[in-house]
Amino acid sequence: MSEPTITHNPKTQRYEALIDGEVAGFISYERLDDVLDLQHTIVEPAFEGRGIGTALARGVFEDLREQGGLRAVPTCPFLARWLTRHEEYADLRHRPEAHA
Repeated sequence: MSEPTITHNPKTQRYEALIDGEVAGFISYERLDDVLDLQHTIVEPAFEGRGIGTALARGVFEDLREQGGLRAVPTCPFLARWLTRHEEYADLRHRPEAHA
């Protein structure tokens, strides 16, 4: 199996993992200003157990870093767990400022 290519499709509000032109999985989100609410990670059954979810997560956070200024709220349980294990992306988590 070839490595997935991660692409951003803003029209459908999702990041997609493509393998040989086929969508192997995706992360859907909603955007509000400079914050992406990462809502769902879906891996197609034929591609489960091959690291697609991890490739998607890394691809999303790398894209956020490259764009600069965007932050994420990982409401998807998989992404929330993934982010806690990958501290190199902790600065990309949206942290609402506390009100005094």
